[in-house]
Amino acid sequence: MVSTTPESQQDADGSSAPPGGPARIEAHGIDHIPDSERRGRPRELFAVWAAANVNYLSLVIGGALVLMGLSLWQALAVIVVGNLLWLLTGLLAIPGPAAGAPSEVITRAVYGVRGNRVNNAITGWLISVCYFALNLAAAATAAFALVEKTGLPLNTGVQAAVVVVIAAATLTISVYGHALIVRLYVPITLALTAVFAVVAAYVLRGADLSYAPEAPLTGTGLWATLLAGVTLIGSGPLSYTTSADFSRYLPRTSKARAIIGWTACGAFLPSVVVSSLGALAATAVDMSDPQSALGQMLPGWFEPVFLLALVLGTIAINALTAYSAGLALQAVGLRIRRTLSVLVDGAVAVALTLYALLVSDFLDTVSDVLQLTVVLLGPATAVYAMDIVLRRNRYDGAALGDESRGSAFWYTGGFNLAGVAGLGAGVTVAALSVNTLYTGPIASALGGVDIALPAGMVVTAVVYAVGARTKAGG
Repeated sequence: MVSTTPESQQDADGSSAPPGGPARIEAHGIDHIPDSERRGRPRELFAVWAAANVNYLSLVIGGALVLMGLSLWQALAVIVVGNLLWLLTGLLAIPGPAAGAPSEVITRAVYGVRGNRVNNAITGWLISVCYFALNLAAAATAAFALVEKTGLPLNTGVQAAVVVVIAAATLTISVYGHALIVRLYVPITLALTAVFAVVAAYVLRGADLSYAPEAPLTGTGLWATLLAGVTLIGSGPLSYTTSADFSRYLPRTSKARAIIGWTACGAFLPSVVVSSLGALAATAVDMSDPQSALGQMLPGWFEPVFLLALVLGTIAINALTAYSAGLALQAVGLRIRRTLSVLVDGAVAVALTLYALLVSDFLDTVSDVLQLTVVLLGPATAVYAMDIVLRRNRYDGAALGDESRGSAFWYTGGFNLAGVAGLGAGVTVAALSVNTLYTGPIASALGGVDIALPAGMVVTAVVYAVGARTKAGG
């Protein structure tokens, strides 16, 4: 069983240590946040999510949409539609203040105490570490270009050192935790906004607003590509089923509408802008090598500033990812301090990153991982969102912290059968509908159109709603 005792120790005089500020390591792990330590306003969430979504990976994905054969305006439409899924990220944030607990604990209501440990091991920890590695690889790619400008040889040793330095900076933020994130991400957002305003000016000047591929996609091929694009874009918001982790310190009286709005807007706006810049750039340069391509559009004096901004933005998003992955590792059932769990996450992510950069093809890795993870992430988001709706966001934080057999969330042998069935049904349908590393039978029957994302989410939501209402009625 995971200990629910805060990580903070008593001061030398025996009194309890006060809630940590940005200069102190966060005391809490997955334990309940008492009302006396709640602080802040929902609007603080805007900067948290905005800073995390001005990043290199968004540029890469935006450019990839044009490389997939879409026209500029088709790519921009896909970017907007895919990013609308940030509304679900906002919805999943509202149980944080209601329960005073992170998502990794709240989902015990969905899966049961034991079922949730499995959920956290896969959806919470493994996938988070994979995303950490992908973003770290993206940041390292920008940092490598900076290193080359200094004249240093970019050999394997230097590359590994760069990855470790970026990971160390990221993990420092994650270890210090929530208060530092809230304080630090406001100036990061302002700095990144200024840099990308300059980037936008140069990209727009060189972009071809009437761009269309020489052989435009039509019919089934077009629909297959559009849905694949939405899946690529939507994989970002769907990866944050942990958004309550960053809202749990808000007072329980915080308005749900405000939490949803500030979270969704903070992520949606920069995601749309940065991905769109990637698509616009792809109309003028070859974005199969984004680093070199963007360098052609920017003045020489500004390129180092841009590269630093890419690294900074990726550190911001990875600090959130590592923070949640650390909580997930605790929620799996390991008796481990949050600070140590974050460092474990970082070590695994660094190893995966070095593989992605030195062994595998980066763009192929990004595409395959992002498209394949939605087989699980879409249903996981849908079942959690449906639980929030069915419960009307009424969660008892103290009861959720109880992992004993007498817990209200022990259900049947530690598993909520409705949640397990809903997720299982959705993942199965999504796996049969995918067309990425393999072509499922449903996708094959549809001529290669991948409907894994919508099909998996809809099936999960329906099966869980029916199961939960049947149990309640019984």
